[in-house]
Amino acid sequence: MSALTALARLHAVRAGRAQPIADVRHTHLSDNPLVLVPLKLAGEAAAPLAVMVGTDPAAPTLLTVPQPRDRVLRLRFLAELAELVLPYLAAYAENTEELTTKSGETYERCLDAPQLWVPNSGGVGFLKLLGRSVRFHRTEGDNPVPESIPLLGRWLTWFCDRAEHPGSSTLVPLTSVLSAHWATGQSALEDANLAALLGWIAPPPGSTGAEAAARAEDPLSVPPAGPATDPGFDNEELAPLIAAYDTAEDDEAKSLAARRIERALHAQVEPTWQLMWQGLALLRELTAGARVDRRWNEDVGSFSYFAGSVAEGVPQARRDSAVSAVRKLLDRERALEKYEAEKAFDDPRAMLEHRLAGTAFVGTVIGVDPARVVMSEKNRPLLRPILQVRTADPIVATESDEFCNVDNPTQTATVLPVEGDHDYIVLELSGGMGTGKAARPGSVPDLGATVCFAGFKIGSGGPPAKLPAREDTPWTHGGPPPEWTPESEPIEEL
Repeated sequence: MSALTALARLHAVRAGRAQPIADVRHTHLSDNPLVLVPLKLAGEAAAPLAVMVGTDPAAPTLLTVPQPRDRVLRLRFLAELAELVLPYLAAYAENTEELTTKSGETYERCLDAPQLWVPNSGGVGFLKLLGRSVRFHRTEGDNPVPESIPLLGRWLTWFCDRAEHPGSSTLVPLTSVLSAHWATGQSALEDANLAALLGWIAPPPGSTGAEAAARAEDPLSVPPAGPATDPGFDNEELAPLIAAYDTAEDDEAKSLAARRIERALHAQVEPTWQLMWQGLALLRELTAGARVDRRWNEDVGSFSYFAGSVAEGVPQARRDSAVSAVRKLLDRERALEKYEAEKAFDDPRAMLEHRLAGTAFVGTVIGVDPARVVMSEKNRPLLRPILQVRTADPIVATESDEFCNVDNPTQTATVLPVEGDHDYIVLELSGGMGTGKAARPGSVPDLGATVCFAGFKIGSGGPPAKLPAREDTPWTHGGPPPEWTPESEPIEEL
């Protein structure tokens, strides 16, 4: 937890409600999101118990499994879930446009991408297990399953893998997004409770966040948001209902027991369903950050690529090879660095964290020479304006350190030496001023202007790392073992 977030939590306790820690929304919010509230059977890794799903807050669909340990019933549940999810995905996959690359080649790209919302990170983990458990089920031969089931498994696997990509908004846990925009007066662990988190952000009239969170943590008042259910509900209500279903002697009795289970599970997921749409409404009130659309454009591109591979029948790997795993890890590290930089450039509150750490500063221009020219090593004149910036931020900068102009990200400011003790910093500007002999209007800050410079940039982080081909990796990392020959066999000395 950062110092500013800790301070915001203290203010939340004093004020009785959550405090904003972001001025803009850093997550894309679709106009037609698909909300899923999954529940699983306690003690089972990927045994679905129920899911409430839909795009209309007033018309959800509830799917249940009266006996989650029954493989046939689980597969029937997954087939019904696929009938709801796959058409939603297909509507985006089929809405494409034809684009042309610089080399003249054409390709199909989706105009938009679907977005799935779940209550918490546990829901993402459960969907990942559920998808991986069925994506390779056989559709032919002995005990075949409908083609929609492994297809749903492939899509769930893609969504969950994409959710691990920093800045992605295709599969989003609501508690993670809310806690990234508001600081409550409780711990980060308690923020994982959706009802308690929303109790702090939007407490009922006449109630404080602490009081609302205390009521929300009572499972008799507000059931858990899943995927795990409350142990009291499991032992006292669900277990007898499932036992009654198992001991039912005819179809009518089983149908009656299944309806009772459905009513009990509906009471568990319906409050969370309402909380999900309440949280989405709160997020929709925030203005999206300037670079949210750029990240969503990457999501659309990733979705388009995977949708194309599904249509072409390209198989999905069971696991990543060593090279692809390293490449994915490097890609995520680079995306995380870029995501954190974009958040700071989009949001003054996020930039405060960097200012407090000394990696960025805000100041006032007290001196400027916009027409300064220096000679390069090749004896060519270079436009290099000078800024004198007075700042009260705790910045520690040495000669030749480089900063990026937040208002003009393509502009670099290099720290110049200053003799004696001064309350200002001298910067030499380069880039972002056009190609003429004079700086483009507005590209050099004016005298008296407030400026912000950061010690990091928004960039790709350099060219991608050069990794060996799979056949060139050792056998311990997926490559082929060396070919055996008699000459390679060691000779044992007697």
